[in-house]
Amino acid sequence: MVTDELRAEVARLKRERDAVVLAHYYVPAEVQELADHVGDSFALARLAATLPNRTLVFAGVRFMAESAKLLSPDKVVLMPDPSSDCPMAHMVRRETVDEVRERYGDDLAVACYVNSTAEVKSWSDVCVTSSNAVRIVRALPQQNVLFVPDRHLGRYVAGQVGEKNVILNDGFCPIHQAVSAAEVAALRAAYPGAPVLAHPECGEDVLALADVAGSTAEIIEAAAAGTATDYIIVTVDGVRAELERRCAGTGKRFHFPPTRPVCPDMERITAEKLAACLRDGSGEVGMPAPEVADGARAALTRMLELGAR
Repeated sequence: MVTDELRAEVARLKRERDAVVLAHYYVPAEVQELADHVGDSFALARLAATLPNRTLVFAGVRFMAESAKLLSPDKVVLMPDPSSDCPMAHMVRRETVDEVRERYGDDLAVACYVNSTAEVKSWSDVCVTSSNAVRIVRALPQQNVLFVPDRHLGRYVAGQVGEKNVILNDGFCPIHQAVSAAEVAALRAAYPGAPVLAHPECGEDVLALADVAGSTAEIIEAAAAGTATDYIIVTVDGVRAELERRCAGTGKRFHFPPTRPVCPDMERITAEKLAACLRDGSGEVGMPAPEVADGARAALTRMLELGAR
């Protein structure tokens, strides 16, 4: 519960620092409540580059704040908890990328899920998100596409873009991969007719049970637009706050797997930490080395260009 005192302090500190708070759907509801903008990775990356504020506070994991800094180098970017990271962001080796580039030459593009470090982005040709990955991979001129780091999203993209040769890396999101198809099947049996809305970071056995596979934002939109009463949600539980906000008064109910999908890094971000970073300017995200920053920024910029078409 956010107190009136904390809410007032955050509002004052934002004015003093000319700051805007951006929060991912997966952070705790109290943090989302204090944010100026709540969204998924693509929406926040695109928005951060357009905001006039001098300071960006990114309530999310490191790769999100890092991307904001790359796209807005003149701004101060703060993280409420600088230790909040994404394990999948590190799950690709430079040797893997180099080996595939050598094998396919100029007819290869490296498509890098935005859930990755700046260094991994700098090895890549374009970034993608779960919202735009299919569209961007289809638009690439190369026939061969190495998809890093997430093998599950890469496999989903390959199934949608059959005309391309999509080469998979062996990375994954530990939270989505841990979701059990048996638990999802049990929910389907408990709530007959309830649509299953799943994130494509889930394993293929879970996606085989899904009525809708899509990004966090697409899951929310599908639930908001649907006519059913019950929905089975197969992604991180933090999205519950936005689902309940968007569907307030409709009587809709949302059911998550019994083994609650929780991102411990997102859960570390609290309202008190948000206020503290605004109060003392802690958690500032620096710019990577020039050779990393230039390549990563180029991949992000190309994503924004292709994603806008």
